[in-house]
Amino acid sequence: MERDVKYKKALWMIMESLLEIDSIEDALSSALEVILDVMDSEAGAIWMLDERKGLLHPVFHMGPIDLSNIHMENGIGIEGIVTSSGQSLLISDALNDPRFIGNIFDDQGMKTESLICVPLKAVKNTIGCVHIINRKDGQKYSEEDMKLCEQMAALAAMTIEEKGLIIELPEEKEVMVSLRNVIKEFPSGDQTIRVLNGINLDIYKNEFVVVLGESGCGKSTMMNIIGGMDQMTSGELIIDGEDFSHPTEDELTEYRRHYVGFIFQAYNLMPNLTAIENVKFIADISENPMNPADAIEMVGLTERANNFPAKLSGGQQQRVSIARALVKNPKIILADEPTAALDFKTGQEVLIVLEDVIKKCGTTIVMVTHNVEIAKMANRVIKLRGGQVSSVKTNLNPLPAREIIW
Repeated sequence: MERDVKYKKALWMIMESLLEIDSIEDALSSALEVILDVMDSEAGAIWMLDERKGLLHPVFHMGPIDLSNIHMENGIGIEGIVTSSGQSLLISDALNDPRFIGNIFDDQGMKTESLICVPLKAVKNTIGCVHIINRKDGQKYSEEDMKLCEQMAALAAMTIEEKGLIIELPEEKEVMVSLRNVIKEFPSGDQTIRVLNGINLDIYKNEFVVVLGESGCGKSTMMNIIGGMDQMTSGELIIDGEDFSHPTEDELTEYRRHYVGFIFQAYNLMPNLTAIENVKFIADISENPMNPADAIEMVGLTERANNFPAKLSGGQQQRVSIARALVKNPKIILADEPTAALDFKTGQEVLIVLEDVIKKCGTTIVMVTHNVEIAKMANRVIKLRGGQVSSVKTNLNPLPAREIIW
């Protein structure tokens, strides 16, 4: 009886999220979060079918591994078989079930013990599937569990159809940054504090990634490791095909100078230099810089190029910091709360500039923020919890910066 009440409450929560949330990606992610929470599951994913290509793509997934760049052929693998057949699959004991021959979670380093995979059935056809694995308490999934998943999937499919969502999968992208089982520990007296607890994540070329999470979840630590400002305790870090897992100080210095641009909440401009001089200072120590005047022009400050920071507004100072990051022609720009100190109008102007940088320069931008609204303009949204990746959401239709409101 207690489980029945719990599941009915969960179904109601899913129905509310699907009906009330405008973004279908947000609605689906919210629904999967409810499912995984009520079933206390380790991982799960919602796969959508691109009928033109015959491929499935995980628009949202939760758990410690990143599935973002993986496409599955419809009819192949558990997800493909369930989608093509329209039939649900419950495997209580993967080790001893002859139907189980491994799945995508196993391929990425997880060990499946039990799973549920149910189709997303629209009126005319099946448009994808929902796949969850492993209860954290070690218990096996039941028929009641599968029934709840099927009800959720039916509601989701109906909502997708009503909203007229057209699934066009993103092209497979080239990996810019790859983190594998990254652990970071800090000494604290006689103890050791583990801040990153096995980060597995890929960041792709020419994409905008937003990283969300509560204070203390490891966002800044992960960014510091990607940016070469800190070294991990163990794991693997590959950047543009080069191994930076255990770099020397000289290698880190060269990496920071040539690979990465930084944008900080506090601007960090040199007060005794004009806007153009702040940018030129970075250009002079870079390997292949663009013209500082071009960088200033890109952020719309040509007329204010000779002003000192004290004569610029907060938004203008932040745009100078963007130009300073951009002038070195970095492969990746790391932005730490770049709009936190700005009002809405000024913050939106900064976001428009960043959006323009991605389009014109093909730069990868990774932004840490507490502002969940900004996540709507990202290609992907990464959530951290307890030093691990807790979920990854693909925005099929990112909002333009001009439409972001908070």
